[in-house]
Amino acid sequence: MKTVYISGPMTGLPDLNAYEFSFAEARIKAAGMKPVNPHTLCDPSWDWNRCMRADVTALCASDALLLLPGWEKSSGAQLELHIAHRLGLIVLTDADALGRYARGEA
Repeated sequence: MKTVYISGPMTGLPDLNAYEFSFAEARIKAAGMKPVNPHTLCDPSWDWNRCMRADVTALCASDALLLLPGWEKSSGAQLELHIAHRLGLIVLTDADALGRYARGEA
């Protein structure tokens, strides 16, 4: 089963942008793939560095990275994208790309 890590802005957004991450998680599941939602990886008491270490570990075990809108403004998402590129992961930028990937077209 393909694993898709969700990346996007959190810091400074209401509820750390949890709605957008949950919505993406549901889309990935509906497409028959396994989502990796960073919101489920970190304890709320952890600082940014500790969360990023957990997130990067999960990213490295994934097959693809899905970027949420606004990722460009997130230093964490920028780091995750850099790592994904260097590791040769598939990078998905929208729902259409996610669908193509799920169907084996990407």
